[in-house]
Amino acid sequence: MQEQYSPADLEAQAQAFWEREQSFKAVEDPSREKYYCLSMFPYPSGKLHMGHVRNYTIGDVISRYQRMLGKSVLQPMGFDAFGLPAENAAIANNTQPAKWTYANMDYMVAQLKRLGFAYDWSRRLDTCRPNYYRWEQLLFTRLMKKGLVYRKDSVVNWDPIDQTVLANEQVIDGRGWRSGAVVERRSIPQWFLKITAYAQELLDDLDALPGWPEPVKTMQRNWIGRSEGLELQFQVEGEAEPLTVYTTRPDTLMGVTYLAVAAEHPLAKKAGAGNAELAAFLAEASRSGVAEAELETQEKRGMPLGIFAIHPISGERVPVWAANFVLMGYGTGAVMAVPAHDERDHEFATKYGLPIKRVIRSEKEAELEARLATLGSLSDEDDPVEGSVKEPLLRELQSIRAECSAEHGICINSGEYDGLDFKQAFDAIADRFEKAGTGSRRVNFRLRDWGVSRQRYWGCPIPVIYCEKCDAQPVPEDQLPVVLPEDVEFTGVQSPIKADPNWAKTTCPNCGGAATRETDTFDTFFESSWYFARYACPDNDTQMLDERADYWLPVDQYIGGIEHAILHLLYSRFFHKLMRDEGMVKSDEPFTQLLTQGMVIKETYFRENAEGKKTWINPAEVVLERDAKGQPIAARHAVDGEPVTIGGIEKMSKSKNNGVDPQAMIDAYGADTVRLYSMFAAPPDASLDWKEDGVEGMARFLRRLWRAVHQHVQLGVAPALDTSALSDAQKDLRRALHETIAKVGDDFGRRRTFNTAIAAIMELLNTVSRFSDDGAQSRAVLQEVWESVTLMLSPVVPHVAHALWVELRGSDGILDQRWPVADAEAMVRDQITLVVQVNGKLRGKIDVAADAGKDAIIAAALAEESVQRFIAGAPVKKQIVVPGKLVNLVI
Repeated sequence: MQEQYSPADLEAQAQAFWEREQSFKAVEDPSREKYYCLSMFPYPSGKLHMGHVRNYTIGDVISRYQRMLGKSVLQPMGFDAFGLPAENAAIANNTQPAKWTYANMDYMVAQLKRLGFAYDWSRRLDTCRPNYYRWEQLLFTRLMKKGLVYRKDSVVNWDPIDQTVLANEQVIDGRGWRSGAVVERRSIPQWFLKITAYAQELLDDLDALPGWPEPVKTMQRNWIGRSEGLELQFQVEGEAEPLTVYTTRPDTLMGVTYLAVAAEHPLAKKAGAGNAELAAFLAEASRSGVAEAELETQEKRGMPLGIFAIHPISGERVPVWAANFVLMGYGTGAVMAVPAHDERDHEFATKYGLPIKRVIRSEKEAELEARLATLGSLSDEDDPVEGSVKEPLLRELQSIRAECSAEHGICINSGEYDGLDFKQAFDAIADRFEKAGTGSRRVNFRLRDWGVSRQRYWGCPIPVIYCEKCDAQPVPEDQLPVVLPEDVEFTGVQSPIKADPNWAKTTCPNCGGAATRETDTFDTFFESSWYFARYACPDNDTQMLDERADYWLPVDQYIGGIEHAILHLLYSRFFHKLMRDEGMVKSDEPFTQLLTQGMVIKETYFRENAEGKKTWINPAEVVLERDAKGQPIAARHAVDGEPVTIGGIEKMSKSKNNGVDPQAMIDAYGADTVRLYSMFAAPPDASLDWKEDGVEGMARFLRRLWRAVHQHVQLGVAPALDTSALSDAQKDLRRALHETIAKVGDDFGRRRTFNTAIAAIMELLNTVSRFSDDGAQSRAVLQEVWESVTLMLSPVVPHVAHALWVELRGSDGILDQRWPVADAEAMVRDQITLVVQVNGKLRGKIDVAADAGKDAIIAAALAEESVQRFIAGAPVKKQIVVPGKLVNLVI
């Protein structure tokens, strides 16, 4: 065994061994319990970042640990390879998206292998390859035939620079998340999947996922957004068709003072045709985004259409306005406005001087009115004390009445519905409209059908053919895949398949006449929504999935960032149910356990020019000045020596230039050190503050471990362990070892707190360093210690563990070793340490026999010298013994 720890050499040797032996090839073995561990696969951007390293190290530790429990483990890896960034990079670098993507994947595979991740590379899949996306095309065509796919004109977020539709989440402050262009609202034909047909099941099945974090489930529940309400009609003067609205608050119907419609609503368009000012407003409103978050924060603006609706109960004329906070794609594109009881409606009404009518008395208001009623017979002169009480109550009541309140309460100013509570009013008003045939109860969802069309090139072609005679037809299954051409001339944002009319030419599968292909491509969420299932059988070239999917699914542990809590996870759950209903899988949900790892964060530094623009400076280029406590108080650039501003600690990102290159860390310290720090610096679900001195600390720990094992091995073969011949010191060390095994096993398996597990192993090494017994069995106990430590650390630092196992056992088979089991007998203590308190304050410690009775414990406590000083001869009034923990003497 070489004396010095040399990570580059031993990591290369271990990785060569694993590749030669195909050590991580997953096998479907019905006789063994399976374990499927999956980390969200990366986009092939070209280089791994520290977020990747942390995510994948967590998954690798879990996978290796589960293998040591004797399970058949699958841990695959691939690439989410389609998407807009490849096109933008191709434009910037004058290359082709395919060429850029494949080169990046090759580089990233080498990086992943360098980190020693235990992936079954034989199952690798790249979503941009036809042998992958042909199957999602097949599923899409089958869904078309089942009526779960449709095409319609839809108002979308349109990025005029990137020339594509953006999801709501990709619109930030009204601008495209990549281009920064002001997003427009545009109506274009889009293909949709009916995810709303599964809305209730997606909501209900969240209760069957106890292994998911509650915040994630709450986010999904809110996104699905189930509500019960009433859909009802307002007749419009001069119009044959009524205006339909949906409300969850029928009890406020008598407080409607205006109606608002979307800029694209037919009523608005008709009114705008003869009004240039209104038409200009509608055009401007149509260009704003369609993200709900943006609608909540933007200035509420509108214009009257010059038409009136008739209130369906009071018969009053109600003005109809166009408003920029109403979306055509949400509900009916029209809302009834109750400004006294809705903040948004109130803001709009206040701005434009529209009436505000209170129709609900809140519980607080009713309580104040009742209190004032009891004081009503007393004048201030009769009872000045009571009079002084009435005045603040009146002020509070007036304040409440002046405010907008969305609380439930009792109907007022509502005619026949006065005095009814929310449920009574809901039912009475709903019954009225249903009997009249002008409304009905409805369960609505905030969730909208999934628009899957994208107008850019680098994506999976949507398998549809358009025929003037037969309309849209699915591509026949025997003609799949529709292959995206990769060898294309790519000079700008226009898609090459849209620019090439020959690519789109085909024949109609129904009538055989001339037809054209769809030139839109799928949203890239399409590929990432089912990849987890394809990993089970990536070599099947005749079926999308086979019986192996039911062996491996559902995924036992899924790992990824909480930023994917809504769309990716929701779409994956939806896809899984679609595949289930097609008979491809039997399970209802794709992921049993979900771990959302925390961000990797680091300090930021910048300079700001006269215009306020910030230039971010990488922390590696900054020299800090620190105070006596080590806190940074000033910073300057390492090159020019000029001051830089110390920013906050933020997520590592290119935009803030505060990233750390994993490759540089690996080159400097070795993969195991980087892995160890990623697991030790913070619990997996908390943010990790990257500190290079912490990385150096992990490197010192591994060097220390290596030296200790080297010294042990150099003394020759250890004798067999005889537990009946151990000294007290040897028993103590062995007890510490097995207590550590118990804790680390619990931390790895149940608690998933790898940082505390590593800390426990470090503390064990400190205990070993204090062990000085030279008895005959000492080397046997140390052999057990070093073997167990190597096994416990092997999921985290597999390369050094591989090398140490060869030296300790003369075998390179550590991967197939079982996780060490804590010896209950070894953990039995002859003595225990108890703290002694006097009047509840710590005053000393005593060692007593583990089976000592109360009298013996009290006697030992009273005899403790430091305790006697605090008692000072005073009588002890009470003696309290908490078994195994403490003694409290009350004087």
